[in-house]
Amino acid sequence: MEVKTIKGIDEETWTRFKVLAAKKRLTMGKLLSDMVVSYSKHSDDTWDKILYSGKIISDKEAEDIHKITKKIRKESWVRNADSH
Repeated sequence: MEVKTIKGIDEETWTRFKVLAAKKRLTMGKLLSDMVVSYSKHSDDTWDKILYSGKIISDKEAEDIHKITKKIRKESWVRNADSH
């Protein structure tokens, strides 16, 4: 068995990790592997929900927001230019 090192882990987290592995009757390596798989799946699912979900505003609302934002930025730029 090869020994690996995890840098930057504090004692409390390390202890909680060992206790969690013991409670689940898993080796620490197996628990870490399961956690990585779970984290990867969860983060992929989250991004899929964000990127591929339905629209939350209509195209018209998006266009209106874009126009208003553009106007506000232009006004801010003009005000900042006048103050120099």
